[in-house]
Amino acid sequence: MKLVVFDMDGTLIDTQALISEHMAATFAGRGLDAPSPAQSRRVIGLSLPLAMARLAHTDDQVLIDQLVEGYRVHYRASLLTHGNREGLFPGALEALHALHARPDTVLGIATGKPLTGVHRILMHHDLSGHFVTLQTPDHNPSKPHPGMLETAMRETGATPAETVMIGDTTFDIEMGVAAGCKTVGVTWGYHEPRELIAAGATTMIDRYDQLAGAVRQLLD
Repeated sequence: MKLVVFDMDGTLIDTQALISEHMAATFAGRGLDAPSPAQSRRVIGLSLPLAMARLAHTDDQVLIDQLVEGYRVHYRASLLTHGNREGLFPGALEALHALHARPDTVLGIATGKPLTGVHRILMHHDLSGHFVTLQTPDHNPSKPHPGMLETAMRETGATPAETVMIGDTTFDIEMGVAAGCKTVGVTWGYHEPRELIAAGATTMIDRYDQLAGAVRQLLD
C-alpha cells in the first residue's frame, strides 16, 4: 500500500493572503510591528506557536500564547464573513480524485493547521472521505520534525519506501527527508523552488496534472 501525504497551506489550499492579513492584525493588536507578507510566508507550515515565536523573535511563552489566541480569533471571525477564502489550487481536486481512485494508494494530511481547521476545510471541499490519516501539531511535534509522517506511516502500515510527502516549504521537504520518505516539491507555494531542491526534494512539479506521474515514478 502506497501512502501519499499532502501539506495543506500553499500546497492544497491558497491561504497566503488570508494568513498574512491575520498575522498583521494579530501583531498590531498587541502593539507590535506587523510582519510583512514576505515574513509571514516564511513561517507558514510551522505550528502556530512556533510561527509566532519566530515572527516575534521571542521565547516569552505568555506573549506567544496571546499571539496564538489573537490569531485564532481573527481567523475564526473572517470565516464567518468570508467563508470562501480557503480555495483549492487549480487542479488539486482532480489530482486528489485520481489518487483516491487507485486501489493501491491511500492519502494523508500533514499540516501545521490544527485538526479542527483540517476537518473544516476537508468538509468544505467534500474531501473528508479521501484521507485516511490526518496529522497536525495537536498530537505531533511541529514540522520539520518527522513525527507527523512517522505517525501517518504507523497508522497506515506504510514504510518510508512506500511513502511520499508533497509540500511547498522547506519544512515539508525536511520532514520527509528526516522520515526517510520520498518528497515532491511544488513550485506554486510559499518557499522558492530552489530552496526546496536544496532541502532535498526528490522531484519537483509545476502543475497538479504532473503529480500522478511523479508519484508513479517515485513509488511504483
